[in-house]
Amino acid sequence: MISELNVLAVVPARGGSKGIPLKNLREVGGRPLVARVGDVIRKVHEIDRAVVSTDHPGIAQVANEAGIDSPFLRPEGISGDTIGDIDVLTHALAATETVDRRQYDIVVMLQPTSPLRTPRQVSATIRMLVEGGWDSVWTVSPTDPKAHPLKQLTVGEGRSLGYYDPRGAEVVARQQLAPLYHRNGIAYAMTRACLVEQHTIKGRRAGALIIDGEHVSIDSEWDIALVEWLLARRAAEQVA
Repeated sequence: MISELNVLAVVPARGGSKGIPLKNLREVGGRPLVARVGDVIRKVHEIDRAVVSTDHPGIAQVANEAGIDSPFLRPEGISGDTIGDIDVLTHALAATETVDRRQYDIVVMLQPTSPLRTPRQVSATIRMLVEGGWDSVWTVSPTDPKAHPLKQLTVGEGRSLGYYDPRGAEVVARQQLAPLYHRNGIAYAMTRACLVEQHTIKGRRAGALIIDGEHVSIDSEWDIALVEWLLARRAAEQVA
């Protein structure tokens, strides 16, 4: 709880991932990804309740063992590849409020695919939401200039090369590029009104918590290998 507001953490973890089968159960640093979220949640004192939204009993069991409750299974209708976060979160909020017979004022989405998050980052996201009166706060990271939209290219028929944005032809130095940011998946916090009344996870007043450093959102085997390397490096630095 923070400022007399009840905080619900929702961990979306369906079982049907295709790039990495049962990705949310994959072990990284010796712990399943969904369990690593529970390890973080236990240290975030602002969170009153944590639930997993999954369609897979095995994921639900591992989440339970890590301290994340599973008071419901996600319906098939919101378990597909093209289902948005808004549908998953509004369902989880309504289902949990029905089971708990209480209302939650803030919802925090914590995806298992960002295993390098820290409790401090999650707490800071929640505090920024409340203290700034935002509808939502997303954590973001600075985007490497090499990935800037004005530096992206297209390859057309016959391997013809073109600019994704014609303005890219005018860029001769990275200093010309305005700073951009991308969502890093560490945390999304939003008010109940943002979800239920505005029916969005962003809202009319959205704030950005900028987080520097190394963050990986897992989509591929390469991402897993990178996270394993980063965790091993951190462990070695702590020993040294």
